Amino acid sequence: MTIVAGVFLAFSLALLITKNFVELNISPWLDPALITVVISGYPLLYLALYRLIKQRWVSSALLIMVAMIASLCLAEVFAAGEVAFIMAIGAILEDKTAERAKKGLNNLIKLTPQTGRVIFEDGERVIPASEIKSGMKLGVLAGETIPVDGKIISGTTSVDQSIMTGESLPVDKGEGDEVFCGTMNCYGSVDMVATNVGEDSSLQKMIRLLKEAENKKAPMQRIADKWATCLVPVAIAIAIITGVVTYFVIGNENNAALIRAVTVLVVFCPCALVLATPTAVMAGIGQATKYGVLIKSGEAMESMGKSNCIAFDKTGTLTFGKLTVSNVIAFGNLSESRLLANTAAIESRSEHPLGKAIVAYAKEQNITLPEVENFAMIAGKGVSGAIDGQIYYCGNRRYLEECGITFSHKDNEALDKLRKDGKAVILVASQKNVLGAIGLSDTLRPAAKETVRKLRKLGYEIVLLTGDHQATAQCFAEQVGITNVKAELLPQDKVTAVEGLQNQGYNVCMIGDGVNDAPALKTANIGVSMSSVGSDIATEAAGIALIGDDIEKLPYLCILARATLKTIKFSIALSMIINFVAIILSSLGLLTPITGAIVHNAGSIFVVLIAALLYDRKFIKKAEKI
Repeated sequence: MTIVAGVFLAFSLALLITKNFVELNISPWLDPALITVVISGYPLLYLALYRLIKQRWVSSALLIMVAMIASLCLAEVFAAGEVAFIMAIGAILEDKTAERAKKGLNNLIKLTPQTGRVIFEDGERVIPASEIKSGMKLGVLAGETIPVDGKIISGTTSVDQSIMTGESLPVDKGEGDEVFCGTMNCYGSVDMVATNVGEDSSLQKMIRLLKEAENKKAPMQRIADKWATCLVPVAIAIAIITGVVTYFVIGNENNAALIRAVTVLVVFCPCALVLATPTAVMAGIGQATKYGVLIKSGEAMESMGKSNCIAFDKTGTLTFGKLTVSNVIAFGNLSESRLLANTAAIESRSEHPLGKAIVAYAKEQNITLPEVENFAMIAGKGVSGAIDGQIYYCGNRRYLEECGITFSHKDNEALDKLRKDGKAVILVASQKNVLGAIGLSDTLRPAAKETVRKLRKLGYEIVLLTGDHQATAQCFAEQVGITNVKAELLPQDKVTAVEGLQNQGYNVCMIGDGVNDAPALKTANIGVSMSSVGSDIATEAAGIALIGDDIEKLPYLCILARATLKTIKFSIALSMIINFVAIILSSLGLLTPITGAIVHNAGSIFVVLIAALLYDRKFIKKAEKI
């Protein structure tokens, strides 16, 4: 219909031009632009009346309608049609920008699997994905979409996770690895067990997060809307004053006073001001979605753009959060392989995470575990057991000392070195002597050091907030280049630390992944979750989620957020300047309702186009070059 309206407006323009050369006595009410007014003006009229009557909101749409009606009263039908048509064009451009921004969401929705291949006792059957339950065994062939979140129990393959993480290359997956709903199984056939299904799947979580983003306004947008509402009565007042002054100064020949008043109404409408924030925010959110960053709201985008301090959690954020054996040190007569075998055998009866890590490592080394008798466990201290009639103790130093074990100077030196390196230590002893130690360490994310360097270059203050021991925290901090370290923090202590930074004048961005980080994520000016498919509590507390735990995306996110905020401020300033200049020109009689409409609506279109450009800018390449 907008095209039809444009055609009639073009006919009206042709008649207007012809009148300058040929005497045409055509009634204004036969002007084709009147059709344009009806087609393009009806949605504005409905919106203005709905907001006025139902929402008690004096909106900018009302000011547009006043300007259009006033133009019609002056028989300026083309001016009224022009205002209506250009507003319709602005609305289309805004919708197009929003549509492009929602492309990531649409892609996700399209990728929602419809069926899954479930393995029953009597064979495989393809059933609707909605009927798959947690714990079901599924088979996924090469080229098929993974129907639910799950864990591979047999087979190896490569999975295209680009829709989730933005990674361009498939990721190798094997037994024990997690796979996510909506991702593509590229090569091998695998069997998996379903974990998160239906609305609990990672894909549906992402869809919900993006839908939430669409419905939340940024503070700057709310301010702009408020200003736009306040400007409506101001515009009417200035229009009346302009008309009155014109009437008494130069008279009202050819309706000069009324024409200037109407022109002021036309140019005063704060449409560009209202459009500045939502179009930029939607474009920014759409841009982020393409690269595996979910921004929940315009408010989150704005807060990220204002941040100047980034506080990192350690475990699961700068590191993978998974302890692995890094050192096997034998002090006595036992070989390192035997020390590992005996320790793993005893720890296999334990549920402690360190014990499980040692057992997993021994299995990776294909070490055969001996039989264990008389297993015993003391919570928080360690375990013991007999192998070939010999009793072994595995645990912390306090436990071994309570068992009567003494430590030599050589033992202490070796243990001190492990602790200085930030290692967790399991001590192994017989009934008399320390036999050795097994060091376990979290693994630093490969991109952590480079990410911290880039953030520093962007001007951010970097802080490490962790519950780890001071020595461990300091060791990892030195590896990534962080000097401000606060260790041995409980969840409430992290909140206090964040509040302390805020009291120093910082706008804090907290990066975390676990349940223990949730209070700090909520307290910070903006929280970023490292695991959108991991801790639900952390993700809910955060305003932004990094899909795939890709810490390397942080510099990109910071650049994008700052650029979005800068775009909003520039667009608001541009719209205000255009309106201010146009009001002066209208008051002086240098603009007519027709030319005023062109100038005013050009500002609105510029704002939308500037926001649309934000969607296509290559911020990811800029981040890579830092």
